[in-house]
This record gives sequence, structure tokens and C-alpha cells, in this order.
Amino acid sequence: MTDSPERISFATRLRNSFLTGLIICAPLAITIYLTWSFIHWADSWVKPYIPDAYNPEEYVKFAIPGLGLLIAIVVITMIGFMGRNLIGRSIVGYGESVLNRMPLVRTIYKSTKQIFETVLKEQSNSFRKCGLIEFPSPGMWALVFISTDAKGEIAARLNEDDDEMVAVFLPPTPVPTAGFLMFVPRAKIKELDMSPEEGVKLLISAGLVTPEWRGPKDGIPEAPKSAA
Repeated sequence: MTDSPERISFATRLRNSFLTGLIICAPLAITIYLTWSFIHWADSWVKPYIPDAYNPEEYVKFAIPGLGLLIAIVVITMIGFMGRNLIGRSIVGYGESVLNRMPLVRTIYKSTKQIFETVLKEQSNSFRKCGLIEFPSPGMWALVFISTDAKGEIAARLNEDDDEMVAVFLPPTPVPTAGFLMFVPRAKIKELDMSPEEGVKLLISAGLVTPEWRGPKDGIPEAPKSAA
């Protein structure tokens, strides 16, 4: 006995409605969960160091989510404000001189500081562009994030053939938090119009979520349309 067309149609509509609801609710639920987890993580680090006399929760008798995160933001901002004047720079300089005398600590501190200065620098172009390189073999293309021009000894060694080398980051799929640092000739990089955020979505979805292309640019032919 076969199902009637009406019954099949209803089941299809029910399935489609469920999938639509899943697409709407799942990202929202994940976003709320991650945000809430981050707030609680920040609170767990900051709240134990707040004196009871200055802790609002001692007076209102209920937990205030995000209080620790808010205090951390205020404290970091105040430290940054003080670090911009003469006295603050002197204190920071003295602290760095102490850290520079510690064999293991100075390596970690210098590396971490350099990374943050590079990433947070307003004039930096790091990871503001996506590109394609041939990897792992000719004819196969991989998505990369363009970092910066090669500098120092690496640039001197690699630019001997007058090829301008560029540092790129090649992340894996679907978790682009680790990957490979590669130095590639600029001429062999195909720069893309998509933003790094769109590139991350493309990687996480394993190519299922393709960013919308806004049209041809710089003489690039428009992508062919698929037959209906």
C-alpha cells in the first residue's frame, strides 16, 4: 500500500519546517551558549579577587552575570590609559626590564607581546585578505589568509631571485585554529574579494557556505552560471 500524495506532501512540509527551524535555532543557541560560557569564565577569574566591600553581590545577595567581565574591561582600559603617560611608561618599562632578566619568561613575554602588537596595530594589514595558492600540488588550490610581506632574514634568503615573498596562513578544515605558516611568491597568490570572516565560514562549512560574489573585478571574468 503506497502513501497518498497528500500524506507525502505533509511529511515533506513537516521535515522542511523542522530543518528551517533547526537552521534558525541552532546558530542562535550556540551563540548564546558560547557567550554565556565566556562570561562565566571571565567571572570565575575576576570575582575571587574582588574585596567583599567592593563586590556588589554582597549587597544585592544575587549573582550578577558579567560583573567580572565588566570589571576586567575597566581595569584593562585603565592600565592602558596609565601606560600612555610618562609615569605609566616608566612603570611598564621597569616591569619589562625585570621580565627580560628571566630566561624562560622573557621569551614567552616577548613573543606574546609581538603577536598582540602586530594583530592589534591599527595600520596592520595582517589577515585582512584571503587568497588562493596551489597546494598540495599544481592544479589543486587551497584557501589561505594573507599575513604580511616576508621580513628580516627570511626575506633576504627568499628574495634572492627577485621574487617578492609573502607570509600566508594555511588553516585546516573545519577548525581553522591551527595550520601552516608558508612563504609564497606574491605572483603565485590569487587574491580574493571575500573578507576573512567569509573565508572562515567557507572553511568551517567545508565549502558548503559559499560567500556571495559581488561581480567581476579588475577584468576577472564572471563565474559561469549553472544550467537550470
